[in-house]
Amino acid sequence: MSVPSTSHPSVAVVILNYNGRSILEQFLPSVTQFTPSNYRIIVADNGSLDASISFVKSTYPNLELIELAQNYGFAGGYNEALKQVETDYYVLLNSDVEVTENWIEPLVEVMKNDASIAAIQPKILAQKNKSNFEHAGAAGGYFDNLGYPFCRGRIIDFCEEDQGQYDTTQEIFWASGAAMLVRANLYHQLGGLDADYFAHMEEIDLCWRMKRAGFRILCVPTSKVYHVGGGTLAYDSPNKVYLNFRNSLTTLFKNEASLKLIWLFPLRLILDGMAGGLFLVQGKLSNIWAIIRAHFSFYGQFFSTLKKRKQTKILIQKVKIGKPNLEGLYKGSIIINYYLRKIKKFSTMNSFK
Repeated sequence: MSVPSTSHPSVAVVILNYNGRSILEQFLPSVTQFTPSNYRIIVADNGSLDASISFVKSTYPNLELIELAQNYGFAGGYNEALKQVETDYYVLLNSDVEVTENWIEPLVEVMKNDASIAAIQPKILAQKNKSNFEHAGAAGGYFDNLGYPFCRGRIIDFCEEDQGQYDTTQEIFWASGAAMLVRANLYHQLGGLDADYFAHMEEIDLCWRMKRAGFRILCVPTSKVYHVGGGTLAYDSPNKVYLNFRNSLTTLFKNEASLKLIWLFPLRLILDGMAGGLFLVQGKLSNIWAIIRAHFSFYGQFFSTLKKRKQTKILIQKVKIGKPNLEGLYKGSIIINYYLRKIKKFSTMNSFK
């Protein structure tokens, strides 16, 4: 469905901020320096209680500022902010991302020439160790047969060194919410990010809806950014564990085929129990309680999530351009690969076909 275009789509880079004055001070300079002047840069403040708003107004008076009344979380904050932004493409950009020269132009160029592309991410490297891929996205997101996300360049908690091994443009399963170019109309037509997630895995849920509608999602590594990561919640914090486990179950229930859920959910219950055992060995008792809370929260929201599953199907039917796109789904298990087969690098995996 490639449709070449010579048009110049409008683009808005939207940075969600919550109590991040010092982060804005550190990373806004690269965004303002390397973003073309004809693209809008918008700081959406999620009800900050620090000096974020006054800092933006005084230091960057030419930037657009959206002031939300409260902290809606990552997902809800973006939904509320993007209601106020009319443009062709959004760039969802984390406040703790350092961009580089020519970071956005390749993404726009690829998207505007192919109407089947819904979202694109750049190559995402670690800001604190710039030779390594960063956890939240790396060189593109994938999904395994049991519903566990991983990346080209990051499996479980192992991030590879960037040696140019993933520098090819590649169709993926999900694009990182840390730096994602997305078609604005499609974002809204598919319901945006699920605000009930609050944070973590909401971009995977959105991308899965796009894939179910037949759209494509890409990583374009000629664009490169550096992400701090763990800025809102540390990667091993109990609250992040809670959100990840709960939102993972929710994402599967909203998007996976009914017949597969019959065997997948009992298996996931066992695997989540095994994860709790690992936390026990590590002495992270609060993370065990986080997993338990995640399951009870998911079961408590069962009927509301079932309603979302039905609503999601209706939205997808309205915008679908073809059969569900399965590119980026891994037929194996990264849990087995990582813990039993000791496979930690994406390049050594198989079973994608």
